[in-house]
Amino acid sequence: MLLRYKKYAPLLFMLIFPVLGELYALVNKPGPTVYRLTTPLDNAIPFVKYFAVPYSIWIVYIYACIVYFFMKDLRVYYRSLTVYTLCALACYCIYSVFQTTVPRPELVGDDIFTRLVAYIYHRDRPFNCFPSIHVFSSYMVFRMMADSGFRNKRNVAFTACMSALIILSTLFVKQHAILDGLAAIVLVEVVLAFVLAAERYWVGGQAAERRNSTYGA
Repeated sequence: MLLRYKKYAPLLFMLIFPVLGELYALVNKPGPTVYRLTTPLDNAIPFVKYFAVPYSIWIVYIYACIVYFFMKDLRVYYRSLTVYTLCALACYCIYSVFQTTVPRPELVGDDIFTRLVAYIYHRDRPFNCFPSIHVFSSYMVFRMMADSGFRNKRNVAFTACMSALIILSTLFVKQHAILDGLAAIVLVEVVLAFVLAAERYWVGGQAAERRNSTYGA
């Protein structure tokens, strides 16, 4: 029984998510100046209420992917949590000094999809858009899967499709602008490169320490 608990103990690191949620609440309010990064291309993208579904299941998808990484490879699991946390903190820092917004359409109708969009608009205030957390996290889990040692056609295709749907949903439900998504992808690439470099440095340092210990024996 004790061994079973020890096996799943690393999942406790996922408690970082509610902590990050509380930090997000601190910056989820309007500042003195709110900018718009929308372009004519953003304005040409239609509002499609049905994309509220993939937008809404985003966090469940992210959690499921990270648990899957835990089951397959602890290194990928820890790397994912590290990249997510660093990206989220970077976003919060940006939100605190550079707030952007996206104009929201007037909702018409009382069907389930319209009500879901209304719930999204009520829950997610339009002040923290650049970079997009939905986009960076969805792109991050796809990158982790595609670069993992346990990747196969099925899991890569699944994460590619789901991540793409969620990323597109941020545009079609008018929660984000195109620049928000592009910035999120760049953020993941920069943070991931930093994390991988830190891992190589750490592993190289440990190897050198073992060699020195052996030579001194």
